[in-house]
Amino acid sequence: MKTRCKQILATVLALAGFTVSGPPNAQPTPSAVACAVKPTVVLVHGAWAGTSSWSGETERLQQEGYKVRAFANPLRGLTSDAAGLAAFLKTIDGPIVLVGHSYGGSVITNAAAGNPNVEQLVYVDAAAPAVGETTGQLSGKTSALGGPADTLYDQVSLPGAPSGDVLLYLKQPVFLQSFGPDLPKPAATALWAGQRPAAMSAFTTPSKAAAWKTIPSRYVIGTADKIITPDSQQSMAQRANAKILRVPGGSHLTLISHPEAVTDQILAAAHATCPDT
Repeated sequence: MKTRCKQILATVLALAGFTVSGPPNAQPTPSAVACAVKPTVVLVHGAWAGTSSWSGETERLQQEGYKVRAFANPLRGLTSDAAGLAAFLKTIDGPIVLVGHSYGGSVITNAAAGNPNVEQLVYVDAAAPAVGETTGQLSGKTSALGGPADTLYDQVSLPGAPSGDVLLYLKQPVFLQSFGPDLPKPAATALWAGQRPAAMSAFTTPSKAAAWKTIPSRYVIGTADKIITPDSQQSMAQRANAKILRVPGGSHLTLISHPEAVTDQILAAAHATCPDT
């Protein structure tokens, strides 16, 4: 527990702009498999988060010798966000392990379709929609996002957006109690203050692809996730035939509260791209 708290503190310091030399008490761990050509790991954040949410994972992956890219997800709508990621992926040579958190799971599900370089998908407390499904439909029956919108979000107009579309900011109680309740309160409060809003259309646009049907996948499920329920994630993981890692007590921000477990699953996907070495 002490080590995990130090890791969380290191991540929050990084989010605040401080330089962190490495995860506290962490030592570089040699890769279990030596790949002749290591894949590039592309990390895609979800709503109300940002690229720095992946600080813990990025640090260790780089220590392991992997090239890491954290995609700045626009959060303005599934179709345009996926198109932006697809274009970004085309700039990367060689094999790719594509990782998505939360709504980022929907984005990778669409962006990876038709790209032969994407060899593994990793979903972290994420949505993995089938064609025609929306991200909002996949939160689960008991999701904290199932309440009235005015109790969940501060809504801000989005200039130039289609009529009715707005930017959604999570209200502070929802963020602290449901989004990241396994983080220390000061850390969660800092993350709430710096959240990136998502357009409503990000959650209401039907998916046009389901890359998990043809690309091998892995799943990280935080067992205490109140945003996308563990049951919903389990169902999506099973239909994708994904290899599942359950993180006891992990919230929707397992990528910050348990970066070591999330990184283990990403590394397993990376190793799977070179099984014969």
